[in-house]
Amino acid sequence: MFKETEQILRQKSNVLMQDIKATKNKMKERMEEAIERENIYTIPNFLCIFRIAMTPYLGMLIVQSNFDLALAVLGLAALTDLLDGWIARTWKNQSTTLGSFLDPLADKILISTLFLTLTYDELIPFALTAMIITRDVILVVAGFVIRYRSLPPPRTLTRYFDGSHATAQLAPTFISKVNTAIQLLLVGSTLAAPVFHYVDHQLLHCLWYITGATTIAAGLSYVISKDTYKYLRKSTGK
Repeated sequence: MFKETEQILRQKSNVLMQDIKATKNKMKERMEEAIERENIYTIPNFLCIFRIAMTPYLGMLIVQSNFDLALAVLGLAALTDLLDGWIARTWKNQSTTLGSFLDPLADKILISTLFLTLTYDELIPFALTAMIITRDVILVVAGFVIRYRSLPPPRTLTRYFDGSHATAQLAPTFISKVNTAIQLLLVGSTLAAPVFHYVDHQLLHCLWYITGATTIAAGLSYVISKDTYKYLRKSTGK
């Protein structure tokens, strides 16, 4: 009798485990359907990664006061920035949601490194660099929070860092794009100053104030605007 009862309990336990596994698989399938998957292995994304990878080398050149070579490397970085944007706009299959995060992230890393190293060389004031770095850190943290909130459960590290799971898309504001262009103009002009002998020129001082003003305006635009990001959900036909 005890053996029969034990056998029945084992059978019920096996059935229960199978039901749990089946339910878990169904939940996983539904979560996969709710999230849009995309091909992240595109030329623009590789160019963004290349730009990020060359940034530490560029920073090292500036710290070593090798401004001639640093200016050439910055020109190459700027070329990759223009190229990945043009490719993404021209060929739709090269435009990805990951790229909407990766491209501004690459710009933030590049610009932040330039400001830090040029400030180290006393070519840019510390207060301006501190303002820009603080704002960029806040924006990067906000991006991670948006990623977390847009990812349907279960929220695991593997799924969180899986770039093929497109859950949200960024849309930079107009003033933010203007600010990025002005920041690039400032660091480019400042880096070229020792090469072409116009360090501490009054025009560079004017750019400091313009950069500071647009940095504040761009930061406020992300707070005020409601269209800077959107959550994505895969549409299914009925």
